[in-house]
Amino acid sequence: MRWCLAFLLVCFLATVSALSSSGSRLLVVLDESTEKSSFSTLWSDLEGRGYDLTFESPKSDKLSLFAHGERAYDHLLILPPKSKGLGPALTPKHIIDFLDKDGNVILALTGKSATSSSISSLLLEVDVHLSNDRSAVVVDHFNYDTLSASEKHNVLLLKRPDALRSDVKAFFDGEGVVAFPNVAPQTLGSDSPLLMPILKAPATAYAYNPKEETPAPEDIEATGSQLNIISALQSRNSARFTVLGSVESLENQWFTASVKAPNGKKVSTANREFAKQLTGWTFKETGVLKVGKIEHHLATDGEVAAEDLNPKIYRIKNETFFSIEVSEYVYDKWVPFELPTGDELQLEFTMLSPFHRLALQPTSRTETSTVYSTQFVTPDQHGIFSFRVNYKRPFLTNIEEKHEVTVRHFAHDEYPRSWAISGGWVWIAGLWSVIGGFLAFVVVWLYSAPIADNAKKTQ
Repeated sequence: MRWCLAFLLVCFLATVSALSSSGSRLLVVLDESTEKSSFSTLWSDLEGRGYDLTFESPKSDKLSLFAHGERAYDHLLILPPKSKGLGPALTPKHIIDFLDKDGNVILALTGKSATSSSISSLLLEVDVHLSNDRSAVVVDHFNYDTLSASEKHNVLLLKRPDALRSDVKAFFDGEGVVAFPNVAPQTLGSDSPLLMPILKAPATAYAYNPKEETPAPEDIEATGSQLNIISALQSRNSARFTVLGSVESLENQWFTASVKAPNGKKVSTANREFAKQLTGWTFKETGVLKVGKIEHHLATDGEVAAEDLNPKIYRIKNETFFSIEVSEYVYDKWVPFELPTGDELQLEFTMLSPFHRLALQPTSRTETSTVYSTQFVTPDQHGIFSFRVNYKRPFLTNIEEKHEVTVRHFAHDEYPRSWAISGGWVWIAGLWSVIGGFLAFVVVWLYSAPIADNAKKTQ
């Protein structure tokens, strides 16, 4: 009986395990005044995907991101507080430390109320800048919902990111439009490869404070693609931080709302599916790469014995084979990783600088991974070398593998004999001609009698 109960418990835990590759513990931070029920569909979707949700107020004494020096949660979702700050447990330093320990964060903003200074300080840490006017919103007179924002034009209707940018298609693909009410404007401060805009504002959008009069052109801080609706940062340890400009886009009413663009038809929003993709990417359900076996050995035609795999020493001019196994996590399983069109996974055989930089080609595939490999000749240089694979792309976790080996010279008994080198035949001929000439001279000198002197000696 106990065995049956244990088996059923294991099966139950397997069915409710989180889809995220980095854990199931999700902390949701929201004000007590926030209507939790207005996001009930989002909560049920997250729980249905296996997340263990914990709701806390930023003012709660129990709130802490760490326990005994380690992460108390795997993911963090912050809804915009109506107070001036996020409390002592959610200072910018605490959240950055959470990212440093591989935690993932979604920070939602709103243009309904002024953004607190603590959130502005946090975003400056990741080089995301908000408008100087904290009550500003993004408006667009060409891409708005005529049903709910016929006058204010502050409910933006935008296509899914895959229709605009090919590099995010694998993670945010699909048809339909997404409604973003009351978007808080945000801009990126630099061209850092760690910062990525997931969704930019249309060219006709701009930011201004609706409480003020129509702004003059010189008063507008940013327009068009300078404004981001959703921004993301993927740190060097592959932790993810997403800034969503409209928390209202996650509410129940916009998951099932009907919208109508100017000169368009009435359609249903794709907010619910897009929210799944956005949370899935941030919480590492997609875009996660894993390296399996890495093998290198001398190139042979047959099978390689286990003791010959991954040797520590190679010789110069050795024909060498290298392979790496890469998998990608997609929601609930590992699948073979497919390189984006036009992209390459490269191997560097490097000392202080690369001696070889080679494209790895897919050579075989298993149910969960793709094997990439290449073959090359070690350079005519002895020293400490490294097999290095350094693959860093937007929206994909980083691959950085480094394996050191020693490359030695030929041993004394490994050099080819001089007569086996055709280029040395001239020098061999010259050597033997000198030896032959010397021997001929010695023979001639030894067997040549001196000339007899027949002249009589005189007194």
